[in-house]
Amino acid sequence: MYVLIGLLIGAVAGILVPWSIPGGYSLYVAMGLLAALDSACGGINARIQHRFKLDIFISGFFGNAVIAVFLTYVGRRLGMDLYLAAVVVFGTRLFQNFAEIRRELLTLRQNGNKINQKDMADIEGNGHIGS
Repeated sequence: MYVLIGLLIGAVAGILVPWSIPGGYSLYVAMGLLAALDSACGGINARIQHRFKLDIFISGFFGNAVIAVFLTYVGRRLGMDLYLAAVVVFGTRLFQNFAEIRRELLTLRQNGNKINQKDMADIEGNGHIGS
């Protein structure tokens, strides 16, 4: 529930606050957002698999963003596109996390249906569950 409230507050604030990012910083912000999105998907994946730890999530969230922005900064100073390394790594992890989330949710749904069918068969056959 807190997640939905936070998402709603963020969406409303983003719509109502007239704020823009200067063009020179747009690549840095994009890399930070990509890293944050990767961490968020990793957190959702960990939560679904009952492995979520807040300290690991927070350190990864900020650490990944700092690394992505740092690579972008160093790459710009050297005249190289080092930010592409962050795009490849975080993009790949984003797709992997999404695939695991999807697989886990579909497996839970299928297992839930099997359990419900078994319970119904027990009720119809024996008149009670857990024979």
